[in-house]
Amino acid sequence: MEIGPLSRYRAQLALGARITIAAVATLGIGHLLGTPMILWAVLTAVILTQMSVGRSVKATIDYSFGTLGGAIYAGLVSNYVPGAHELALLLLLGLAIAPLALLSALTPRFSVAPATGVIVVLAPTITHVTAFHSAYDRVLEVALGGAVALFVSHLVFPARARILALEAGADMLDLMARALPVLFSGFARPQDPESIRDLQRGVGDAFARLDKMEQEARHERIAFLDAEPDLAPLLRALLRMRHDLVMIGRAAVTPLPDALRLRLEAPLAAITETAAAHLHDCGAALTAAGAPNVSASLEAAFDAYSGEIATLREEGILRSLPVERVEHVFALGFALEQWRGDLEELDRRIAERAR
Repeated sequence: MEIGPLSRYRAQLALGARITIAAVATLGIGHLLGTPMILWAVLTAVILTQMSVGRSVKATIDYSFGTLGGAIYAGLVSNYVPGAHELALLLLLGLAIAPLALLSALTPRFSVAPATGVIVVLAPTITHVTAFHSAYDRVLEVALGGAVALFVSHLVFPARARILALEAGADMLDLMARALPVLFSGFARPQDPESIRDLQRGVGDAFARLDKMEQEARHERIAFLDAEPDLAPLLRALLRMRHDLVMIGRAAVTPLPDALRLRLEAPLAAITETAAAHLHDCGAALTAAGAPNVSASLEAAFDAYSGEIATLREEGILRSLPVERVEHVFALGFALEQWRGDLEELDRRIAERAR
């Protein structure tokens, strides 16, 4: 069934709606409360309304730390170094910004601190208030914008980071399934190493997105006392799967010798086909909160490959090959056995999340 444009971009449309509602709500609440510089409150709400609830929570925490630290330091500096004329104001701005800029470079959580320092130092030249009031207003504006952003993110088309993480995990499994035929074809005929590296980078990028989503989901559990299971065990299983593909990809750079390729081509093709189908099934189970089906055909494919290797050893064919070729076969066998065990671990981790 074809997916319509609205369904395809539902996450982006929901984010746009949340940002709009957060901006309008902050403006209305700010007018009711008489917020002095309501512009900064609205901008804060827009900045902190993120794609998922967990990302909004993390952004609000970091923004609040940076704002509070920058406001306190810049307020103290402005109180003891008054900028009565232009030269003094330049000195005051330098003293206020330099330590905050260094702090933001050392700790990303305080990345907004320099901007807060600038506002605290220069706002009195526009609004004609004291440095203390400038710092107080800045903290109040961020508190208002952050509170509205969290409220809207949690109630208006909420996108939970946990759900997005599971979808990212399913996408990673589908990407791995599509990469298997290309990787395993390298055992039969030479492949472009750069194309294999592109596949590996694609899987690595997919895991990086998943890891970021898991961190956001962790903030959701902390902020809302969520009882959902931790995603870390699932991430470890998927990371091992990624490492297995790297090992298999390295072995697939060199085709198997003709004497082995004719005997191992069919077992490897069976592993490729059944493993790809099983990875698709795991991805579907992950998003549907179900348990993956036990793949008897995949187990049979692995057993068939191991049995064929044992037969080749009994026939003495392996002994007739150069040492480096035999090492290549053993490296492939080790990678497949490791992959087999990690596939079983992945099944267990997905089943633990089933309803």
